[in-house]
Amino acid sequence: TSQKDFNNTVNQVKLLKEDLVNEGKLKLYTIYKQATEGPCNVPKPGMLDFINKTKWDAWNALGSLSKEAARQNYSPSSEAPAADRKQLESHSLVVTSEDGITTIRLNRPTKRNALTTQMYHDIIAALQAASKDESAITVLTGSGDYYCSGNDLTNFTNLPAGGLEMARSREVLLRDFVNCFINFPKSLVAVVNGPAVGISVTIIGLSDVMYATDRATFHTPFCHLGQSPESCSSYTFPKIMGSSKAAEMLHFGKKLTAQESCAQGLVTEVFPDGTFQKEVWDRLKAYSKLPPKARRISKQIIRNGEKEKLQVVNAEESSVLRERWLSDECMNAIVSFL
Repeated sequence: TSQKDFNNTVNQVKLLKEDLVNEGKLKLYTIYKQATEGPCNVPKPGMLDFINKTKWDAWNALGSLSKEAARQNYSPSSEAPAADRKQLESHSLVVTSEDGITTIRLNRPTKRNALTTQMYHDIIAALQAASKDESAITVLTGSGDYYCSGNDLTNFTNLPAGGLEMARSREVLLRDFVNCFINFPKSLVAVVNGPAVGISVTIIGLSDVMYATDRATFHTPFCHLGQSPESCSSYTFPKIMGSSKAAEMLHFGKKLTAQESCAQGLVTEVFPDGTFQKEVWDRLKAYSKLPPKARRISKQIIRNGEKEKLQVVNAEESSVLRERWLSDECMNAIVSFL
């Protein structure tokens, strides 16, 4: 082979190591091809075309599996790999209590604090514990440069048999997760330390106060992924920012700056990045000294009138998302994104 061919091969191997070595992602690709096109029916790529040959081998290995059977094995909402679960439980969420404040900190900075399935369970448990502890305020924030980049896409790649059942399970988990925010009795503050994506943005609508660094952005690319709004954002966002602004964000995925989000009412106040942490935490420590019963009663009066409505919206959104996860449009969008 020529030096040029050899160099191309080396580059392809590098890409292969970074991408298709992810067994779950390769499995997602092959199940998608089988579900939409049936058994492998294209010529085998040449030996030097490493990436396409790897894809072809994986697709061909599915043999005569029917389209319907392949669809049943597809779900874009599966759990994180079991081998990773212990680490996720130990390191992905840090919960501390100090100065009357319980802080729930997303702690996957190298993954931009993307949410795994286990983290959904852990956040539910952390909120339930915080609702009963002695703290006055509960804060949700992130480690590193990002607040949260939304769902970890590896949630989509470990595909168990029975995609429909997994989608139903995910629907229940999402509904329970959002209900924890709806029903939380104490002051809940989002300290947005960097860019926020997806559910980390929509859940802000269920917080009481939202502080952001001027470096933060807010992005809800649901339609880009063939999905639909969640966390009651179909109700809270039009109420907060008006139907037209909410539609531009939720329908078209317009990314907002911190200043734009503040002007539209989604964010309470924006701080310079250099002084963000000090200014916000000094303020929260002062707020934590206010009479606790008065604060809880104030939240109860403000929120209780719409709690039932929010629960209904949450159930409807979660049900629609289950259907979206199993749709061809969602399958196509996720595979294209990956």
